[in-house]
Amino acid sequence: MKVSVIIPTRNGEQYLWQVLVVLREQSIKPTQILVIDSSSEDNTLKICNAFSVDIIQIEAQAFDHGGTRNLATSRAIGDVFVWMTQDALFRDADCLGNLIRPLSDSKVAASYGRQIPREDANPIERFARTFNYPSTGVIKGMDDLPRLGVKTFFFSNVCSAVKKEAFQEVGGFPEKTIMNEDMFLAAKLLQAGYKIAYRADAVVHHSHDYSLMTQFKRYFDIGVFFNRNRWIKNLASPEKEGVKYLKEEIRFLFCNGHKWWIPYALVDNLVKYLGYQASLLEKVLPVCLKKRTSFNKGFWEGKR
Repeated sequence: MKVSVIIPTRNGEQYLWQVLVVLREQSIKPTQILVIDSSSEDNTLKICNAFSVDIIQIEAQAFDHGGTRNLATSRAIGDVFVWMTQDALFRDADCLGNLIRPLSDSKVAASYGRQIPREDANPIERFARTFNYPSTGVIKGMDDLPRLGVKTFFFSNVCSAVKKEAFQEVGGFPEKTIMNEDMFLAAKLLQAGYKIAYRADAVVHHSHDYSLMTQFKRYFDIGVFFNRNRWIKNLASPEKEGVKYLKEEIRFLFCNGHKWWIPYALVDNLVKYLGYQASLLEKVLPVCLKKRTSFNKGFWEGKR
């Protein structure tokens, strides 16, 4: 299979050099590395030029989670699109091969890899990676919906691969989406009868240290996504997963010697809940307030 690795960037110099070095060292070489850059103001483009990768440049305000990635596919030459982010670093030289291996099965249209936290990640972030990215792989289909709920549609563009043919069949990513374009694509693929593989042996180092305010804004955006894609919400309620997450997080912190983080975890989850609940008022909130409440402020540009 010819593989095009596609990386959206915006001021990504902190990790991008390492990301590209490890990509070049993969045992299965990508046919193409394509960067679509949103007018970076740091050394992102210099780093890309040093590695002679293909570059598409767009205006920063033109970035759209789904639309920008769709645009990148117009220049991609691979039979498989591998999506990565500018701060996701493969753990070893076999990760790319492990990620795309399930796609040799005609029933499997996409796969995504395991994310493990960076060394400086706090216990809250470490649990998030453990909860969402277990150490055992799985292949998911629509028949798993009663058992997995909304996790059936869980899929991450931080490290994922999609067959070009299947991607085009379901219309690619949604345009003008606030976030969760990867979940939308996964749900479309599953509804089309395909399966999705989670590869625990395709590992990337990736984590964040979000503030409480950022968490509020992110969960406001998550709520907006589900409000505008109620067909996914009707198939599986995301609220049930939130309750399970909190219970597992408290158990993780207690059993791993991080009891002093439990009060923070409770506040963190309350903030997420309030952000999600605020999104239910989206239709009556003025755009100026939605901009202040949203993590993806560009989504609201030009809206009334």
